[in-house]
Amino acid sequence: MTTNQLFALFCDLALIIVLARILGAVAQRFSQPAVIGEVLAGILLGPTFLGHSVPEFLFPPGVRPMLTALADVGMAVFMFIVGLELDRKILRGTGRLAVTVAVSCTVLPFGLGTLLALMLADDHAQGHRLGFVLFMGTAMSVTAFPVLARILTDRKMQHTPIGGLALACAAIGDVVAWCMLAAVVALVGGGGGDQWLLLLLVPYAGVMVWVVRPLLRRLAGGGTRLTPAVLTVVLAGLLVSGAVTERIGLHFIFGAFLFGVVMPKESTERLRADIIDRIGDVSGQLLQPVFFIIVGLKVDLSDMGSSGWLDFALILLVAVSGKFVGAFLSARAFRVTARQSAVLATLMNTRGLTELIILTAGLQLGVLDERLYSLMVVMAVVTTAMAGPLLAVLRPRALAGQDPVLPVPDAQSPATKR
Repeated sequence: MTTNQLFALFCDLALIIVLARILGAVAQRFSQPAVIGEVLAGILLGPTFLGHSVPEFLFPPGVRPMLTALADVGMAVFMFIVGLELDRKILRGTGRLAVTVAVSCTVLPFGLGTLLALMLADDHAQGHRLGFVLFMGTAMSVTAFPVLARILTDRKMQHTPIGGLALACAAIGDVVAWCMLAAVVALVGGGGGDQWLLLLLVPYAGVMVWVVRPLLRRLAGGGTRLTPAVLTVVLAGLLVSGAVTERIGLHFIFGAFLFGVVMPKESTERLRADIIDRIGDVSGQLLQPVFFIIVGLKVDLSDMGSSGWLDFALILLVAVSGKFVGAFLSARAFRVTARQSAVLATLMNTRGLTELIILTAGLQLGVLDERLYSLMVVMAVVTTAMAGPLLAVLRPRALAGQDPVLPVPDAQSPATKR
């Protein structure tokens, strides 16, 4: 690495941190998640508004691979935290209602997404047509669990019946979405000529659950505070787990996510909070903003034309309607009120950083071309930004705390209720 490259890298990191902080704060002033402003910072620095010469001057080609490497580390850390926060306690007491809503707002968007992909395949499919179709269906099915949790916290809905149900549905949907993405990655040949290595996934998962998890439970020591030794094991573990899944033919995000999932959840609330604070701060302040800038730099809407914007309108229509209709109708089938069903459907439409990670994986795998990638990124931003204004209408603060108790489907399902 030359002196000029180091100079450019350090200056770029400073620019990224400052812009992400400023636009993230602006987004929060408008009751939007900070991720919206941070992604917009990347788009504003990209070719959409500045052409190609200015972004290449600000982020020279020799520096971009280094920024991409930092962004990949940020993705791995984020996925680890998602897995760490995925607590099975969220699912308790939700019964068939959560499962039905989660399945409905996954299956319907997936089906609509595959139909849309068939329409777009001639113009956008990159070699593997079936992989493209399945990937588009998967991308339409995503709900961003972490962004959803932040929205609920900001609006003081995390302890309400509808908020708890939304978290449970998103948790189930996220697991299903990652499984579908893993299948797509395996199908399109993420492992190159070593496809047989994918057979190691099952024994590797077994080792993580039955060997690594007990060792981590012993290391946690019944909920001890985070020590340098524990932090070292956690950081090394998530990186090694990501490296293994990348090597066997899956994306590294799966290994990082799996390591977070197998972290012990019982009696370790304080330890997990310390891990999230220590690792999450570095990731949120440095690594994730780099990821957002890399995402934005690849978004180019400058030459979309009428056909491109027509594609975007179809993408947005499918993305919004699939999630909303699937969640709304399935909730209504269990006698959830129309207002609560609409609130739940709105929350299920948030895609956020999870969607951006999936889209980036699709671009890296060659499933998406850059034009469709740009449109899908904008769709992720729009659907996430819609949540705040819609919730303000459907659940104004004047009605906060007046949510009725949700029905209990396990005791009285639509088939038995008269």
